[in-house]
Amino acid sequence: MAVSQAKKSKSKKGMRRSHHRVAVPTVVFCQCGEAALPHRVCAACGTYNGRQMTKENA
Repeated sequence: MAVSQAKKSKSKKGMRRSHHRVAVPTVVFCQCGEAALPHRVCAACGTYNGRQMTKENA
């Protein structure tokens, strides 16, 4: 097993961990006021781009 020759600095450790963050999802608000994912049908009212897509809540 390899043994490190020197302690990693806080800067090097931080650079390695820079991609370990949790991605925050993008949220858009539908015409009904509910939060939804972009480019997807609204789960609350069933509309997409101003048009009714589902017959459930029509």
